Order: sequence, then structure tokens, then C-alpha cells
Amino acid sequence: MKMSSRRRRCKRQLIKFTQHITRFITGTLSSDNEDEEQESMTERYHPENLEQLQSQTHFSRQELQLLFRGFKNDCPSGVVNEDTFKNIYALFFPLGDSSKYAQFLFNAFDKDKNGSLSFEELVCDLSVLLRGTTEEKLNWAFNLYDINSDGQITKEEMLDILKSIYDLMGKSVHPRLKEEAVRQHVRMFFQKMDINQDGVVTIEEFMDCCQKDEDIMQSLKIFDNAV
Repeated sequence: MKMSSRRRRCKRQLIKFTQHITRFITGTLSSDNEDEEQESMTERYHPENLEQLQSQTHFSRQELQLLFRGFKNDCPSGVVNEDTFKNIYALFFPLGDSSKYAQFLFNAFDKDKNGSLSFEELVCDLSVLLRGTTEEKLNWAFNLYDINSDGQITKEEMLDILKSIYDLMGKSVHPRLKEEAVRQHVRMFFQKMDINQDGVVTIEEFMDCCQKDEDIMQSLKIFDNAV
């Protein structure tokens, strides 16, 4: 299977996962008594908090009300833990091992690093993935690769992320790439990004390289029609 075919397959799965996460936090949006439910939602969600979240995302006030209503129905505790997140992700990659990549993704969502995802964290990241600007999406991707959150990406971090992606695709990628092939791919890509050749990729280098790469820029559009 050619690399382009692998990318297309991965993109389809990522879109499905994004749709599922969106449905997961929205719950059942249709109702025989929409006005009554929205009134109840307004009572439970303090207006100041809602307005603040609206200013931090690309969602409207009504969309946030609907999102939060469903989230509270499915997550009475108000948070999603890592195990639940991994279980959801595994549903869409049954042929591979998605646990490691799901862990990296969970850490990228978990901004306060407390081991659980709040509604605010989930909706802010969904806002970036679904409706963010190019710069916002690239910044989010950088944070995903920056596993230890030290403001730079090492070759080892890039390798860990890429290996986890091939692991989650599992048997859907045939023939399976050997680890050395993955390492070679990382070496080539890292060398291209590490403009000053100092052994790390900064956010500026990451942004500059990605914005000049047509394939990467196209990949940022995969969520545009996800929901």
C-alpha cells in the first residue's frame, strides 16, 4: 500500500473519531421539548462562564449550551478520564493498538495535566480542530508532538508519535513498515524541520516548515466537514 493510501485511510478514521467525540459530548441533541431543555441548561450553566468559553472558542452560545447539556448527561462527574478516552479511541482502530497514540492525544487535550478532561478542555480543542485557523491548528499539532511540553520537539518525540500512529493502524497497513523504515522517515522529516540543525524543532521552525508543505496544509483541512 502506498503512503498516500495509508494517509487517506488514517484521515477517514480520524474524521470518524472526531465525529464520535463530538457526539459523545453532545449526547442526544434532538428533543420533543427543546425550549424546556435549553431553559434547564441555562439554569445549570452560569452565563459568565458560558460567555467566557464563547470568547475562547469558535462556537456560538447556543452550540455551547447544546454541547454542555449532552456532556453533563453522559459525564455526570463532569470529567473524562484517560481510560474512557482510550476506550472510545480503540473503537475506531480495532485492527491495531491505539493505546499509545490515545495517551499522547489525551495529554494534548489535558491542558492542566490533572489526569482528566473537563468540558472546557474538550470543547476548546474541538474548536481548534474543527474551526481553528491554520496557525491555531499548527500550534495544536506542535503541542501534540511536544510530549514533555518543554517548548521544543526532539527527534525521539517525533519518533514516538509516528510509531504510535503506525501501531494504531495495525493490520490495516499492509505490508507493515519495519521500525527502521519509520526511523528513516523521521530522520528525513526532522532534518527538514530542524532549520538551524541544533537537534530540536522550535514552534517557529515547525510553523515555517508546515506552511511551506502542501501535503501538510491539505491535511489540516481533514476536519473541516467532520461535523
